[in-house]
Amino acid sequence: MKFGFRTPSLKKRIAARTSLKRVVRHQLGLKAPRGWGWITNPKRAAYNRVYNKTSRGCLTVFMFSGLLVALILFIIKV
Repeated sequence: MKFGFRTPSLKKRIAARTSLKRVVRHQLGLKAPRGWGWITNPKRAAYNRVYNKTSRGCLTVFMFSGLLVALILFIIKV
């Protein structure tokens, strides 16, 4: 299990969007409704739940640093 920031991978992103499994699922309409991950693949659902609660997006640092800089500039102007 990885803790901390996500590191985006362009290669994995493209592979996920162009996989044959995804095309078949979308074309045949075999998708389960949201929240049914526990039924279709409980191991992956448990992993994803823990991962999403313990990691942050890669842009979070930039967002908070940008807000901090904006706050400092606002204080200096006033």
